[in-house]
Amino acid sequence: PLKIAQMLSIDKNILPKAYNEQFSLAQYSAPPLSYPLVVRTFRREFGKEPTALFDTFEPQAAHGASIGQVHRATLGGHRYAVKVQYPGVADSLKSDLRVVKPIALQIIGLRENEVDDYFREIEERLLEETNYVLERERATALAEASRHLPHVRFPRYYPELSCGRILTMDWVDGVPLDRFADSNPSQADRDRIGQALWDLYAHQVHTLRLFHADPHPGNFLVHDGNLWVLDFGCTKAIAPDFYEKQFRFLDPALIDDPQAMEEALEALEIILPTDSPEHRRQLIPICAQSLAALAKPFHTEIFDFGDPAFMEAIWTMGERNRNNPFLRATRGRRGSAHSVYVNRTFFGLYSLLSRLGARVTTHRGAPVHPPLEAVA
Repeated sequence: PLKIAQMLSIDKNILPKAYNEQFSLAQYSAPPLSYPLVVRTFRREFGKEPTALFDTFEPQAAHGASIGQVHRATLGGHRYAVKVQYPGVADSLKSDLRVVKPIALQIIGLRENEVDDYFREIEERLLEETNYVLERERATALAEASRHLPHVRFPRYYPELSCGRILTMDWVDGVPLDRFADSNPSQADRDRIGQALWDLYAHQVHTLRLFHADPHPGNFLVHDGNLWVLDFGCTKAIAPDFYEKQFRFLDPALIDDPQAMEEALEALEIILPTDSPEHRRQLIPICAQSLAALAKPFHTEIFDFGDPAFMEAIWTMGERNRNNPFLRATRGRRGSAHSVYVNRTFFGLYSLLSRLGARVTTHRGAPVHPPLEAVA
């Protein structure tokens, strides 16, 4: 529930008292899956134990994740990472959504029919994370279409050692991105890894239209000067019509053109046909100010994410908008549900690059691959 609430920008500190206990119980690290249960999962999926598939299989998990845990294994001298899904995850996610939905309705002040699209979007993405076959297919397709990117690397996935609840890939040595950023690397190293991260998302979002939608620092490892990209369970495909509406806001001319801004906001359903002229007059400059802050990296050839003023301005803007009486009184469903994961991804990307303190060249040439429509 905490993860779902964060997707909806619900502050856990202002939850209704009736939900405090349920919400507190949700904030835990899942205990490791016992080895007998791991063996049972292998028997159910493969009809044999892990030691019948691998030369060695460590019974103790190397690390855990939100819906599964990873074990080290070897076969023929090659090292593997084997992700085993916790039992009942899909049912648990559906239950968590039922817990969070009334919280969202009370805190955000919307009616159920006004948030259905958002919850459906979140549920679809979360349930996709439980489908390891889909994760392997998308990870393989995205890796193949992104291998030309400098300093970006991907583990190989092994379909013969994978199934619906077990996913096998190369074991990758490396340091998680947050630990790398905190290890006092040189500015050149920060810039190289930050550029790799920026290029990865620019290519996936603007060229492939299918992107890794979980920019958590633990999903990226740094090894030998390269950025390794892990965990493609959460991905988001971008339809052409939505892409045109969403990324029209990168045009710097919109900021100084109220009429064009109004048209763009209407197209993305942020301004509604029922809004009065006065409501529009107040909303447009707020959106323009927000856009000026959020799109700043796209409006310059080289951007320094190490400047603390950038993220401070974003957080200040967010708090100002959250406490704005006009915005708090603005009712109705606002914005496309498809924006949820796009916005989440770019906020995550900005946070990672700021933690790295990277200087990034934001314009790196024309796209080289068509959209992955078949995969999406």
